Amino acid sequence: MLEAGRVPVREKGLVVVREPVTVRPPIAESWRRCENAGVDPGTAAAPLVFDRDALADARAAHPLEPHLPVLQALLRRVADETEHLLVITDAAGRVLWTQGPASARRAADAIGLTAGFLWSEDAVGTNGIGTALASGRPEAVYAAEHVAHVLHGWSCAGAPISDPDSGRVVGCIDVSATARALHPATVALVSAAARLAEARMENDMLGRDQRLRERLLPHLRGLRGTGVLATATGRILAAPGGALVGRRVAVPEPGGTVVLPDGRTAVAEPLGEAFLLRVPGARGLVDASTPAERGLAARPAAAAAPLLSLVLLGDGPPYALLDGRRFELTLRHAEILALLALHPRGLSGDRLSLHLYGEDGSAATVRPEIHRLRQRFGGVVRARPYRFGCAVDADFLTVRRLLDAGDVAGAVRLYGGELLPRSDAPAVRAERDELSVRVRRQVLDRGCGDVLWAYAQTEAGRADLEVLERLRGALPPADPRLAAVASRTARLLSGEA
Repeated sequence: MLEAGRVPVREKGLVVVREPVTVRPPIAESWRRCENAGVDPGTAAAPLVFDRDALADARAAHPLEPHLPVLQALLRRVADETEHLLVITDAAGRVLWTQGPASARRAADAIGLTAGFLWSEDAVGTNGIGTALASGRPEAVYAAEHVAHVLHGWSCAGAPISDPDSGRVVGCIDVSATARALHPATVALVSAAARLAEARMENDMLGRDQRLRERLLPHLRGLRGTGVLATATGRILAAPGGALVGRRVAVPEPGGTVVLPDGRTAVAEPLGEAFLLRVPGARGLVDASTPAERGLAARPAAAAAPLLSLVLLGDGPPYALLDGRRFELTLRHAEILALLALHPRGLSGDRLSLHLYGEDGSAATVRPEIHRLRQRFGGVVRARPYRFGCAVDADFLTVRRLLDAGDVAGAVRLYGGELLPRSDAPAVRAERDELSVRVRRQVLDRGCGDVLWAYAQTEAGRADLEVLERLRGALPPADPRLAAVASRTARLLSGEA
């Protein structure tokens, strides 16, 4: 048993405890966690968890990948001049990148301190990476403070990195060396590097926030004080009066309810990358505060045009939001609006009919449907050619845009199902098939464990054996989701699912 005040050493194959020593409280806490996890002090090296292909996928999908050059430049000189090794991991402690002089890398290779290996506490015991991730704060671990005897010649300092959008830890930055101690400033150094990474991610986030506000502001104006705009991660972007801006709600589910920080219950309506949280039954209020006070972007009057958002993905009934007002859509109207969204320059009656009915249609067949749409939406739908007369935002177009930008995680989060799955319109079928193939391909090519898991919860992903197999290799060994993956795989192979 490992106890505070005792340090394990190895003599002739036996574990011997010498005392007295002073054990710092963070190390004592880590030892207790390791003992509960059944960590073997005789562990010879970290386990390999990523093969070459899985490692490449994990790197490409990780949120720190765009900021890697800055982090490496910041710490390169320290690593090279002091014979130290720079290590960057994901949230599970799996090493994604390392940097350092050849001598440090050779020593690290012997214990698995290199890309593709797992350094969580339950895998190798107390260490700068796993202990920082377990405690949620910067930690240093020196020599015999490691549980594993093979690490007693090493010292390391690590700091966790949190995503400012979700608030979740996404990785750890660590400096390690074959030394009994590190310079006292090492912990401060890795902490500063972690804060730099978080600041860069926050800057990217704020840019996305501003673009979302600018695009979706008409919906909030249309609610006249009865709702708020929130990100898919639950951060409130805009609200009447501004009092709730920056606060969080539970991660919204399309059509579900969330409790706002002021106690009101709101219905979550998806708006592509964001949610409109509408308070049912509330009376509209005139908001006299300035745009800056309520978290809204100040915009010229000419930009305050109507906004039509289309929600057409998944098995739920399709609907549209026009400046915050919800309109349920028939399948035919949803198909027409989807086709107009795909052709912003407009379609003639003959072309629209061809896309809807194939060779059997005609412009005369389309006219009555367009007339009914114009009765509902007014000047939103224009004629000669048929086109939109306002700004349009569609969930399936947003998924396409995210895939084009390489944001697979964002695309999968929004992709709740196929485009109008009950539609037989030729052009809609073609778009539906292309989008589903693109999503699946990028999930397999670039998705990390969390992305693969999210896709596996969709209708298409539940029965996809290739996705499940890739997921089994992408999740850490102790991840509780592995049991569900194994169970689902067994059912599919047996023909039960």
